[in-house]
Amino acid sequence: MTFEPFNLHQDISAAIAEQGYTTPTPIQEETIPHILNRRDVLGLAQTGTGKTAAFVLPLLQLLMDGQRRKVRALILAPTRELASQIQEAINSLGRHTGLRSAAIFGGVSMEPQIKALRRGVDIIVACPGRLLDHMSRGNIDLSALEVLVIDEADHMFDMGFLPDIRRIVKQLPVKRQSLLFSATMPDDIRRLSAEMLHDPVTVQIDHTKPVASISHVLYPVEQHLKTGLLKELLRRTETESVLIFTRTKHRAEKLAEQLGYAGFKATSLQGNLSQNQRQHAIEGFRKGSYKILVATDIAARGIDVSAITHVINYDMPDTAEAYTHRIGRTGRVSRTGEAFTFVTNEDTSMAYTIECIIGAAVEQKTLPGFDYNRPRIGGSFQAVRPRQYRQRGARPAAHTPGDRKRGSGDSYRMHRV
Repeated sequence: MTFEPFNLHQDISAAIAEQGYTTPTPIQEETIPHILNRRDVLGLAQTGTGKTAAFVLPLLQLLMDGQRRKVRALILAPTRELASQIQEAINSLGRHTGLRSAAIFGGVSMEPQIKALRRGVDIIVACPGRLLDHMSRGNIDLSALEVLVIDEADHMFDMGFLPDIRRIVKQLPVKRQSLLFSATMPDDIRRLSAEMLHDPVTVQIDHTKPVASISHVLYPVEQHLKTGLLKELLRRTETESVLIFTRTKHRAEKLAEQLGYAGFKATSLQGNLSQNQRQHAIEGFRKGSYKILVATDIAARGIDVSAITHVINYDMPDTAEAYTHRIGRTGRVSRTGEAFTFVTNEDTSMAYTIECIIGAAVEQKTLPGFDYNRPRIGGSFQAVRPRQYRQRGARPAAHTPGDRKRGSGDSYRMHRV
């Protein structure tokens, strides 16, 4: 299928061609017609499936006719990075339409945003907190709003934005089209969709399963050997751009520094950075000045770098959904990618859960020549070479994550010496 059956305006079609897009992704193919028909939509799809264009393209089409320089569409995003990414997509796909958009988020001065709003815009992409600041000061008139989009709704809940979203929605016209996109479907999302959406169409594209173009490998390792294993793995692996996830911002910052000292072009993206520093890190990573970006889950939301070849989970994610989000940063738009995950003794239950969502056993590897017996400095534990934590060939799909109790048959062990 091509984009032609959507009958998009020639100015939008020209921009699609200039971007090199020829075939819509499944989420685009199923979502765009419903949005063009003014239906409310609940879209469920994992990261990297072309979800942004799935709502940007029909949104541009709907706004081609009608009054200009009135805010007729509002897109809510959980992070500054995602808001900027959506803004870039609007600018690229709408470059010939004459439609104006503005990105509204915190961490930067309000004055440029106020000036953009005063000049008149058709689309606002905003983070909830800064949007409410502008609304309370009378800087934004949303009385002409026609379409509301909430992107990455599950992350909105994770970051505590639900009260802000409800405050915003109460001030919007009741008669509007509403679109809600999420990678997962927890109960909170079901309740919000019931509150906001009128007779919605649900489009679901394998939203809990990672994309098929990504290969998965587990690397069993003791906690104190992670950094050494990471350095050696990076030296031996042919990569282009690598995104590494840690559990805390302090660890992200420290790990990036350690990789820099080891000769790698690395930087971090975490909560201690100013907005200018965050933009510098993302742009440097996107342009190749940095080959490695070390980030936390929250900081990495909204990163859209299509050339990422590897995602490495230095720290195991807390949930299966977080794993899907992380590795969705590679293997994007029909590209292939690799996901490496470090597994300690405490991570075996989540490793099994990952196999359940993938629906197959995940290959486990050890790095030849790496010293897995190196003791912890100042400690009394010595690691032994990790072994399989389940029988080879076991079929995890026959069980649920809760069926397996930590320690039952696990063989990632530490022995006191």
